[in-house]
Parts: sequence; structure tokens; C-alpha cells
Amino acid sequence: METRGKPERTYRRALTIAGSDSGGGAGIQADLKTFSALGCYGTTVITALTAQNTTGVSAIHPVPEDFVAQQMAAVFSDIGADAVKIGMLFSAPLIETVARGLEAHRAANIVLDPVMVAQSGDRLLEDDAVQALKARLLPLADVVTPNLPEAAVLLGREIRGLEDMRAAARDLAALGCRAVLLKGGHQEALRSTDILYLAGSDRTLVLQGEVIETRNNHGTGCTLSSAVAAHLARGLELEAAVQGAKDYITAAIRAGAGYRLGAGHGPVHHFFEFWN
Repeated sequence: METRGKPERTYRRALTIAGSDSGGGAGIQADLKTFSALGCYGTTVITALTAQNTTGVSAIHPVPEDFVAQQMAAVFSDIGADAVKIGMLFSAPLIETVARGLEAHRAANIVLDPVMVAQSGDRLLEDDAVQALKARLLPLADVVTPNLPEAAVLLGREIRGLEDMRAAARDLAALGCRAVLLKGGHQEALRSTDILYLAGSDRTLVLQGEVIETRNNHGTGCTLSSAVAAHLARGLELEAAVQGAKDYITAAIRAGAGYRLGAGHGPVHHFFEFWN
């Protein structure tokens, strides 16, 4: 089809299924900023509303499961998605709802960020939801992006050191996902080291990153996972998408390190390439 003599264009479409952060640094807001910065048209399915700022989460208001399902149907039936990022899901019934929606709409390039605890330490996932996450969503994911505390909860054991990380990534992939990006930032000795395990080829890659001293690290996990989704939506292979996402979050942290916003953990600079 042509419009005024020119070929019709389309967007690279990235959908985020996650919670809203009223402070703008994480969740849906961080995902949309990341999608935009990396050249994708972002759509949303909001799973929860949070009252939060740079110092913490003061309240969580879950969105009813049937309305989450309606949001998914509205987006998939009309706009579609080249990739899907999944963040905060909060409860087992909500996880089941999202899993059914992904299956019904045959979603592809699924990036699962198993959000359990906010940067401030506030719990964002109910206890009974962990098993649902493992049983229903991990097998649907192309890549899962836990940090070390999240991986420890999913596996039921502590993870210490690089060899533990390698084994943990492999064990998480055995739950059914295509790949695992295990982030080492929560251990001082490993804070610039991530592990990428590719189940199809049984390969483990060690991804080293720059250590940047800053309090502005709110939303780094959301931003990284949504960057992976954006690169997958644009057609990159998984390994290249992960490396591109790691490069992007490193640059965003570096660019935002000198800013001051709020009294706690500020955001990264999602639009460092476009404005100062």
C-alpha cells in the first residue's frame, strides 16, 4: 500500500506489561522512555498503580485482572507487538491472566523482568506469586533478567560468586526460558559483571560493565529489560540485543550521574543522546 506515492511505513512496536511509577524513574514510565530512545513505538498494559518517588513506595493499587486482560486484547488485536517486556505483576492471579493473554495472542520476543523488590527495598511481589511466576511465565520468556536477590528467591538458594552465577543462570533456564541475563550488581565484587546464558547453544557469556558511582540508579532493571525488548523489536538477535541494552543502560547511568532529582535514588538519563 502507498500513501501519496510513497511506500507506507510502520513502527517497531514494543509493549510493556508493568506497574506505573508516579515518580517517573521506573516501571511503565521508564519502559516508554527507553522504547522511545531506542526507536520503538511503545504501548502499555498497566498492572498496578504505585505511589512512589525517589525515596520509596508508599502505596500500591493493583489493577483488576479482567481489566489487565482487556488492555492486552486491545493492544494485540489492533496494534500488535514485535516484542513484549513484562515487569511488576504483584499477584498469582495477575500472573495467570498475563500468561493466558500472551498465549492467546501468540506473543513473541518476551522479556521477563521478575520484579520483586524496589530499589528502596519495598516488596512488589506477593509471596504466593513466586511459584506462579516460575510455572507460568518463565516457560514463555525468551529471556529472563533477574538480579541476584530475585534469582535467589526463584531458585531457593543463595548465589555467591561468579561460578554460582553461572550455575544459577543455567538452572533458571532449565525452567523453560530461552535465555537468562543474570545481573551481578547486588554483590560488591560482581557489581559490574552480568552472566548471559543461552540455552539453545548451552553457552555462558560473562558481560563486564563500567562501574559508575552514583545514587541515580532508580529504574535500572526496568530500563535494561525494556532496552533488550526494544532491540529485539528492531530485529536484533538475542545476544546482540542484550549487549546493546547493556551498553545503553551504562551510558544512561553515566549521563545521569551528575543530576539531582529528589531526595533519594534518582533516575538514569534515558534521553542522553537527545538532550542535556
